[in-house]
Amino acid sequence: MILLTGGSGQLSSLIAQGVKDAGLNICIGSRLADEAGPDRRRIDFDDPQTLDFSDVETLMMISAGYAEDDVVISRHEAVIAAAVSFDVRHVVYTSLSGTGDHLAFALAHRWTEKRLKDSGLAWTILRNGLYAELIGALAAPVDGLIRVPFGTAPILPVAREDLADAAVTVLKNPQVHAGRIYELSGVEAWTIHDLASVLGATYQPWRLEEMRASLAGAPLKPFQPPMLMSIYSSAAAGFLQAESTDLPVLLPDPPRETLPIAAEAARASG
Repeated sequence: MILLTGGSGQLSSLIAQGVKDAGLNICIGSRLADEAGPDRRRIDFDDPQTLDFSDVETLMMISAGYAEDDVVISRHEAVIAAAVSFDVRHVVYTSLSGTGDHLAFALAHRWTEKRLKDSGLAWTILRNGLYAELIGALAAPVDGLIRVPFGTAPILPVAREDLADAAVTVLKNPQVHAGRIYELSGVEAWTIHDLASVLGATYQPWRLEEMRASLAGAPLKPFQPPMLMSIYSSAAAGFLQAESTDLPVLLPDPPRETLPIAAEAARASG
């Protein structure tokens, strides 16, 4: 059986549907899930009693989400230790693209990769790029202006649906992908100027100092502004463009065009 964690998330939901469509046996784990039901169970990374993997062959481990590094690392340690204890055959982990090493949330991903490699388990690491949907939401115009400081360098975001399809490919036959690290950035490079053009907006980016000041009154947790600022500064410095991607290798169809996806997300956020 495949156990998918983080089942209430957007990426997890897409993966779950793809696995079901492929006719594979899957159970969806979520902190919010009702314990009853043949294909759903409560899986809470903060509650060791819920980490019963006794019937799990493949664990699709979705990252524990945004939190302080020590919290994410503690959660991932609990899950991997449980996988070892219950002799899970294979762990597939959604990590962060190598282009994201300058991002403030990279550390916990790299720690988890190392922990998996040292665990004795069979593993596959999916290094996901930043979602086109996220870039679009962050760059949504206000009164016709995009002020977030993404810079002018091309970026290579990826469609969330493509990442889900890539994960399903691996889950269909995990053994074939054992010990592999897949870099899953997008294939279509574009700039925020391009996005502004599609949206009929004007791109007039703030300086980083102005952007940071604008976040001061936002309803964010303390660790979130540094994460956002690291996205902007990395993009502006040209670090969100990968030299190569493994995405087409894992997809049954050509990768989706990401500029229209980002534009749709921007319109929905505006």
